[in-house]
Amino acid sequence: MPKLKTHKGTKKVLNVRNSGSIKIGHPGTRHNTGKHDTASNRAGRKQSELHNSDYKRIKNII
Repeated sequence: MPKLKTHKGTKKVLNVRNSGSIKIGHPGTRHNTGKHDTASNRAGRKQSELHNSDYKRIKNII
């Protein structure tokens, strides 16, 4: 079975930590943030961790 290629779009968005967990940003924070209230913009700056159910799906492509 051949190797899987890395999905470049996913690689640019996700960061793998040394512990193996995956760091992700919050959706809806790239552009058009003037429509959002300040609290949601501020909360969107913080990073979060990928859930285990998504990790199983994504670990082979990054």
